[in-house]
Amino acid sequence: MSSIRKVPMRKCVGCQEMKSKKEMIRVLKTSENEFILDATGKKNGRGAYICFSEKCLQKAIKSRGLERSFKQSIPKEVYDALEKEMKALETE
Repeated sequence: MSSIRKVPMRKCVGCQEMKSKKEMIRVLKTSENEFILDATGKKNGRGAYICFSEKCLQKAIKSRGLERSFKQSIPKEVYDALEKEMKALETE
């Protein structure tokens, strides 16, 4: 009898949809209070998930989804860096 593996699901902070972890990218807050995109999903730190689309990132910025997830205000430079990294990932 084979066991069925449970697929880990996460909620996007932009569109609020539940999707599998592999369909999303993780925004990570490190212990040094810097924010980075974690494509592997395995780095240490507090994480929030967002879809791979530019549209979901814009929704997260507008609704302050990342700020709620991390329970702190996020500087504009962080959002700019996330947009650049997201565009780089979309072109790959």
